[in-house]
Amino acid sequence: MTEYLTVDGGTIAYEVAGSGPLVVLAHGMGDSRAAYRAVVPPLVAAGYRVASVDLRGCGESGVDWPAWSRTALAGDLLAVIRHLGGPAVLVGHSVSGGAATIAAAQEPSLVTAVVELAPFTRKQSIRLGDLRVRRFRQGMLRLLGTAALGSVPLWRSYLDVAYPGPKPVDWAERLGRVDALMREPGRMKAMQAMGRSAPTDAGARLGDVRCPVLVVMGTLDPDWADPHAEGSAIVAALRPGLGRLEMIEGAGHYPHDQFPDRVVSLLLAFLGSEATRA
Repeated sequence: MTEYLTVDGGTIAYEVAGSGPLVVLAHGMGDSRAAYRAVVPPLVAAGYRVASVDLRGCGESGVDWPAWSRTALAGDLLAVIRHLGGPAVLVGHSVSGGAATIAAAQEPSLVTAVVELAPFTRKQSIRLGDLRVRRFRQGMLRLLGTAALGSVPLWRSYLDVAYPGPKPVDWAERLGRVDALMREPGRMKAMQAMGRSAPTDAGARLGDVRCPVLVVMGTLDPDWADPHAEGSAIVAALRPGLGRLEMIEGAGHYPHDQFPDRVVSLLLAFLGSEATRA
């Protein structure tokens, strides 16, 4: 059942399942909380209360907001955690990985641990050699085209590249849902605005995070020429001993949707670790 929370004049949609320690799931741009549809049931079965959140401008949340930065998204996520009686483990994908970083740095009493899935958490730069990597070149061109033209077909084309190899069993339904959402008034403009926000605000807060952080990257993620190097750089920017990087072989930019069993296994091991429970 969808619930709504008013935050700074806008509305954030979310749903909660299960009981136990709170885990909050935040998706990437141009998506909705449905991206975690295969992750929620096993987390609930493992004894967690799981809140799946639609980012501002996405899913069933409102579209009229004054800001689209990771800092703004972090404020929304913290508001949800407060409302649900945190603290919480915060899981963020892509743009929400950076938002989770900021939230943990701003309110350490509300965020006990962070999981970043294919996160945009640092300032990005493209080197000439990166363009020789075919999957990176394909993904970048489709993302740039989507941002410039506001094209839903280009966004769908990017998603095809972002899911290399096996697709989820409900792929056609997944694409249909994404297509329908992105054609709703204001949704594409929200994604374009979110895409224009640089992750520098998140990168500046990496050193302020005090809780354990798990970074999960796919080896075939088209958003980086070298996903392992990006994940390693995030871990290196954290305080010593706080971060850990896990790579999922064959995964693209949506490891939680492409390989949910593997991601859930990593999540449960991380949630059950001594560092996370401390």
